[in-house]
Amino acid sequence: MNEHVDIQPILTWLEERRALYPVTVEEVGVNEAQGWKTEPATGNIVHESGKFFSVIGVKVTGAEDREVASWSQPMLKQEEIGISGVLMQKRAGVMHYLFYAKFEPGNKGMLQISPACQASEGNLSLAHKGKRPRLAEYFDGTKGTLVESVEGVEDGGRFYHKVNRSVLVEVDETEEVPITEDYIWLTLPQIQALLRVDLAMNSLARNVCALL
Repeated sequence: MNEHVDIQPILTWLEERRALYPVTVEEVGVNEAQGWKTEPATGNIVHESGKFFSVIGVKVTGAEDREVASWSQPMLKQEEIGISGVLMQKRAGVMHYLFYAKFEPGNKGMLQISPACQASEGNLSLAHKGKRPRLAEYFDGTKGTLVESVEGVEDGGRFYHKVNRSVLVEVDETEEVPITEDYIWLTLPQIQALLRVDLAMNSLARNVCALL
């Protein structure tokens, strides 16, 4: 099979990354979530930094075309815009797109194929006091050439006014992008095939793929 079409090596790579990732996730009570607190006046759950997201309540009225016309529910609120960024580069004359085997605690399978840079403004500004996301310099205007940048909303049934920006940035084919074994260059036919594989690509990667 043509190496630019075959996805079996990619699926093998993803399973290897999952097997090598040394993390455990367990459910705990919100009171045990370090750095998070409940505001006494509102009951909202917020991070002590004031960044990231919060859990709020909303009350809906007048939704006559829904199953019920009014209800109340908790929602996730995050005012800062997230970035879902993919690099593109011609390699041996064929355009490739850079993705990442990213861990998120709610993932099935632990790691899924994700945008090369998937970060919130809080991540980029180091509100978590950790490391700046790898490759962030390509998505803050420092390096590369911007090809596409489109804002889109997340699931409006769970997220309150949450917006993410899907970004494509092209780098010169002579540039050596500083990546690790957790990153992978994919062709468009490979991406199209992977979109049909259960639990392979995360939702933000799927959003960015709409720009290809």
